[in-house]
Amino acid sequence: MGNFYSNHFIQAEGVPQGSVLSVTLFIIHLSQILSHLPSSVHGSLYVDDLQISCQGSDMHFIEQQLQHAVNKLVAWCDKNGHAISPEKSQCVHFCRKRNLHLDPAIYIRNFAIPVVNDIRFLGVIFDRKLTFLPHVLYLRKKCERSLNILKVLSTTSWGADRTSLLRIYQAVILSRIDYGYMVYGSARPTVLRRLDTIHHSGLRICTGAFRTSPVESLYIISNQLPLDLTL
Repeated sequence: MGNFYSNHFIQAEGVPQGSVLSVTLFIIHLSQILSHLPSSVHGSLYVDDLQISCQGSDMHFIEQQLQHAVNKLVAWCDKNGHAISPEKSQCVHFCRKRNLHLDPAIYIRNFAIPVVNDIRFLGVIFDRKLTFLPHVLYLRKKCERSLNILKVLSTTSWGADRTSLLRIYQAVILSRIDYGYMVYGSARPTVLRRLDTIHHSGLRICTGAFRTSPVESLYIISNQLPLDLTL
């Protein structure tokens, strides 16, 4: 820092914390882990968030392939100075069959990976039936909290004008709804319509319209589109 230098030390593994190239070097090195997966197992990686999946109708085959993939990942991490956290690992069994069938049993060394009903990956919550209802409810709850920002800024005595409020709404709330829509947009229309109340409430606050104002008039005044046409 300036004219001051740190003490010399030997770094056996890892990257210096706070360095400009640390994240880039970590991504380049860890991206090699996907090449060690079996052909029947698919994976995706974003920095240190890794997921693997296997599709099939035979649960024994799926369990065998996933366990083989996990063993290869653990061996690669041990060789290259990385570690997979068993406590942070979870498993989800995506299936729409109604008859009873067993969940897979996958182990990281001697630790059994827990099978959960839903899991969050890169900010999107995936449930067992892929209805995305838990994600929509979670997203609606977070957006309702963000609406309080607009309520404070829309004070008639000193609050912001309509243009500024709409820009804040698009940056804080609408961008959050837009994130991941390519994934959870496959949910049923009845599930997605739960977000319409957030959209309408935000537009009413920004425009100062009454609760009894028709929704179509909100779109015209604010120059906005419905969510099914915006996203």
